Amino acid sequence: MFRESRGAAAIEFALVSAPFFALLLASIETSLVFFAQQTLESAAEMTGRELLTGKAQKNGLSAAQFKTLACSKLPIFMKCANLNVNVTVTPSFAAANTATPVLTYDSNGNPTNGWQFQTGNAGDILVLKLVYLWPLPTGPLGFDLTNTNGSRRLMLATSVFKTEPFGS
Repeated sequence: MFRESRGAAAIEFALVSAPFFALLLASIETSLVFFAQQTLESAAEMTGRELLTGKAQKNGLSAAQFKTLACSKLPIFMKCANLNVNVTVTPSFAAANTATPVLTYDSNGNPTNGWQFQTGNAGDILVLKLVYLWPLPTGPLGFDLTNTNGSRRLMLATSVFKTEPFGS
């Protein structure tokens, strides 16, 4: 028996292409999130070095100036407006609070948390947290990597260290 087979390849492609492209887009979005998290970790490491060596303390950097310094370490695709910096002194490494902060928001969806900026003295143990809210669209077929309200992903890079004996 003879059957018409013209167009079969087009139909098969249509059936396979939608899930394939959805999987491809979800993979790309996941890769971008991991890449952004790693760049935030690198920014925390480079910015924390300013506190570790005492350079920020000796120069008397304010919270705003330190945030500007942290922003300069971010890659071009991350906006400074989405970054929050929290620096605290802790009595010991065991007592260091490295938990993800619970964010509170104003009516415009902006975080209202009270971010601290305690640079400490030589020999103090500091906890540096870079908190970044990255706008992230919902992926194909409902794939969603957001973890906070407003279609954003909360990313956190934390560094705990003891400052060097930089003197006064």
